[in-house]
Amino acid sequence: MRITTWAEYGVICALNLAKRSDLGPVNGREIARQERLPADYVEQILLRLRRAGVIASTRGARGGYVLAKPPAEISIRDVIHASELETFDLHCVSHPVEEERCSASHNCSIRPVWVMLQHRIDDVLQGVSLADLLHDEPTVRERVGLPSVEQSRPEKSGLPILETV
Repeated sequence: MRITTWAEYGVICALNLAKRSDLGPVNGREIARQERLPADYVEQILLRLRRAGVIASTRGARGGYVLAKPPAEISIRDVIHASELETFDLHCVSHPVEEERCSASHNCSIRPVWVMLQHRIDDVLQGVSLADLLHDEPTVRERVGLPSVEQSRPEKSGLPILETV
């Protein structure tokens, strides 16, 4: 599975707004400049986020975008879903190997595995909020249940696959 550019940019833009939530609205060109992203993409993503209710917009000289809710109430799943529509692409639906074989009426023992994977990914992403991402990487790693970078590096003594059991 590959998270697409739309989803990545959506999370970056939403996180930018979360970081500056006390500063008021910001326009899309400013977000693009700050994050070094293509302005056209940013504007399209902001439109998607606004339509999904993740962000709100105001017009006028001091207008722009703000989060529609506090960062703790916006999950990464919400942002990715608004940016990309799905967090995990079920290939048997979007890119069927064969129309008949991959139709919902066909008995496929593989499809439940992909559906289960989609649900698990959604559950994990639902459990991480924009507020969680406002911390430094070691803190975020701890919050999402990953070991620290030092703990996750293999020992220099050799490759684990070559070590004797």
